[in-house]
Amino acid sequence: MAIPRYSRPRMAAIWTPENRYRIWFEIEAHACDAQAELGVIPKEAARAVRERGRFEVERIDEIERETRHDVIAFLTNLAEHVGDEARFVHQGMTSSDVLDTCLAVQLSQAADILLEDLDALLAALRERAEEHRMTPVIGRSHGIHAEPTTFGLKLAGHYAEFDRSRARLRAARSEIATCAISGAVGTFANIDPRVEEHVARAMGLEPEPVSTQVIPRDRHAMFFATLAVIASSAERLAVEIRHLQRTEMMEAEEYFAPGQKGSSAMPHKRNPVLTENITGLARLVRSSCIPAMENVVLWHERDISHSSVERVIGPDATITLDFLLARAASVIERLVVYPENMAANIDRLGGLVHSQQVLLALTQAGMSREDAYSAVQRNAMAVWNGGGSFLEQLQEDAEIGGFLDQATLAGLFDPGQHAKHVDTIFRRVFG
Repeated sequence: MAIPRYSRPRMAAIWTPENRYRIWFEIEAHACDAQAELGVIPKEAARAVRERGRFEVERIDEIERETRHDVIAFLTNLAEHVGDEARFVHQGMTSSDVLDTCLAVQLSQAADILLEDLDALLAALRERAEEHRMTPVIGRSHGIHAEPTTFGLKLAGHYAEFDRSRARLRAARSEIATCAISGAVGTFANIDPRVEEHVARAMGLEPEPVSTQVIPRDRHAMFFATLAVIASSAERLAVEIRHLQRTEMMEAEEYFAPGQKGSSAMPHKRNPVLTENITGLARLVRSSCIPAMENVVLWHERDISHSSVERVIGPDATITLDFLLARAASVIERLVVYPENMAANIDRLGGLVHSQQVLLALTQAGMSREDAYSAVQRNAMAVWNGGGSFLEQLQEDAEIGGFLDQATLAGLFDPGQHAKHVDTIFRRVFG
């Protein structure tokens, strides 16, 4: 279960008993309003529910210890306040009408907060990407130096990924926001479909087209799968920062506050604890995905095998993702960047990162690709093994000299070659 250390108050409040029962009350009260308009129950009864309707969490818990049924316990406590008119509450409804509609409201509320979290992270990524649009940094594939890129492009890539996540979450929110007030097996046998339509409008939901007795759980599976993808994107960003903070690289670093301690044993340590924390929390969010998918498969019109799962993963996944997204935004906002170390790392291999330019120039000059690759690799491996300057190694190679003069070779080592289309990519990402 989510714990205070990794919870933020606004998201945690969604999953409190007070909020849950408040939503239950609204569902029942709106249903009474609709029933009264249809002439099914007296208008005075609907008014009494609105005016005198109250609940106490402790009292509901007390009743439930005897009834072993949370909705009945709630209705009993509500009746204690409403009085005789309470007999008209819950007319033609079943418990799942209340539970599933409430969960739809809670997940919608959670999604709204998560969308705000994504907006904050996107804003931080965009600002830092613009700041470092042209800051050169080595690109790595398989963890090995490849060719230079820019730190701004790294961050722009993460921005684009979270922008896709935002679109997915908006779609998932829309898909989860459905209302079911359809009775025992979803046939509306004892309640008018217009009651469901009224409750849906009042609660900011859409009527569920077919609710067997529950809202189909494919909707919930998609919602939690979306949260899992967002968590994975956050972990990818966190892992990138963790790698860049490694002592051998030290290209970027989490902000280290005055008075902060990195190790109980080694006073010199500055560890990437925030991004490591994001990595761990992302695992928890993803762990909700498989149970949510298994919840899709219920017996016939319903069973309650999904219920216990959702009581855990609903709060846990949303509270945890809310916390880790806020943490990620803070990390990016305060990230310490070391352009001089980035430049030094680019030069660390003596110019080997420009090997592709040499390869292409040789083919343009008339050498076969196979021979050009062999000639460039031969000189590159000599630098790998013995160090020194890749350019000087190439300039001393007679075979290469037959196709490219020394000045042409030197021109191929222009680092600006790798940033010439950065603005184009930024326009694609940011408009």
